[in-house]
Amino acid sequence: MTNSTYEERPVGIAAVLSDLRAVDGALYAAVAATPTPTLDRGLRRLSNAADRSKISFGVAAALALFPGRPRRAAILGAGAITMASAGANLLGKRLVRRSRPDREAARVIVDRHVPMPTSASFPSGHTASAVAFATAVGAVLPPAALPLSALACAVGYSRIHTGVHYPGDVLAGALLGATSATAVLALAGVRATWPIS
Repeated sequence: MTNSTYEERPVGIAAVLSDLRAVDGALYAAVAATPTPTLDRGLRRLSNAADRSKISFGVAAALALFPGRPRRAAILGAGAITMASAGANLLGKRLVRRSRPDREAARVIVDRHVPMPTSASFPSGHTASAVAFATAVGAVLPPAALPLSALACAVGYSRIHTGVHYPGDVLAGALLGATSATAVLALAGVRATWPIS
């Protein structure tokens, strides 16, 4: 006679998803509850500056001023942003339809607030675009890979810090961004490189 809990309670996909949502919510709550007064305004400004990929397109515009590899990096970076943004907004958000976090219930302080988007939460489009740009540009201009990757990570975290995304949304956005950049690079005959392993 066996008394195995695992045999009696098989774990299905619904149970796994429920567990992941619980972890995601707990991480979101932990970030919201951690006081960081020296970071709040800076991360709020960064999150706002990343709206519509303004930072990335600004970097791309600067790179495009220089012929050769910088200009090619700018073009491929812009292409990667376009693909990642389309993937996030036209596919991901419409298929998953995850609600935005309840920022008030989590008591995210007002100094962190940015406007709460009306679109679905999953995946993070800001993160997808920032990671796509960093990956594409970094493959063509390796010295730019590390600073742009760090910036993309900061943009992703800022979306959690300001309370508009769960960590899982940001992780999914990062994966989408990396995949989009890899596809654009492959079409251009460039192999993607990963500066952070």
